[in-house]
Amino acid sequence: MNPRFPIYIISKGRWERCSTSKTLETMNCPYRIVVEPKEYENYAKYIDKQKIIVCPENFSERGCGGIPVRNFVWEHSINEGHLFHWILDDNIESVERFNHNLKIKCETPTPFKVIEDFVLRYDNIAMSGMNYAIFCPASEARQPIRFNERIYSCILIRNDINYRWRGKYNEDTDLSLRVLKDGWCTVLFNSFLIGKRATMTQGGGNTDTIYNTGDKRFEFAKSLALQHPDVVKVTWKFNRWHHQVNYKPFVKNILKLKEGIKLENKINEYDFKLIQV
Repeated sequence: MNPRFPIYIISKGRWERCSTSKTLETMNCPYRIVVEPKEYENYAKYIDKQKIIVCPENFSERGCGGIPVRNFVWEHSINEGHLFHWILDDNIESVERFNHNLKIKCETPTPFKVIEDFVLRYDNIAMSGMNYAIFCPASEARQPIRFNERIYSCILIRNDINYRWRGKYNEDTDLSLRVLKDGWCTVLFNSFLIGKRATMTQGGGNTDTIYNTGDKRFEFAKSLALQHPDVVKVTWKFNRWHHQVNYKPFVKNILKLKEGIKLENKINEYDFKLIQV
């Protein structure tokens, strides 16, 4: 089952190894990849030109990372008449079904459709998406869905919310916090996961530019604490600086079911099948 809303991959400097494009191709999932004019010819050597959207300018020259291209994508989806849009990082290596302590790579675009169907039941979900596979080890139990936390890297965004991407660092966590503070809900799926390379382990993107500060990512962490001092503090762990977010203030953000929606007490498997290979 294909997603009903458009999937955009934002990519820079990774035409030879755009993992997300390869992953979605394997899943036979429709998508478009958004690149800068100066890199179009490079990407066109590896990706169908019909799937490439060229930015109106080389946004990276502004010195604020992926923020301008993220906002370009948002407006692009609105101009096409969509209610939501997906925005994906370009280093996603798998989409996985996490069930009964098994993580199975999906070869169908149905996970996107499942999340969309869930979100469309409610009036007040601003952002949704899939958790990182690394945060859901198969040896431990996890609830299938988590509410009112950060959503990043694989994000379904409601187009009519009164926000846009801002800043230079931590833009996904910042956007999550802004919508939560205004009473919206976010939904993070553990039932579907993304396998993603760790930040700073692959060239291209922001790795060699705004992330390369030489300060163990202190500026990166501090920027979010300055934006949200009420819920964010800077901590040192794993040999570098991190931001630590308190999401407890948002537990009272409750989902509001759309009028006329009746939930049935049965499981919809969406024709998923586990096939022995």
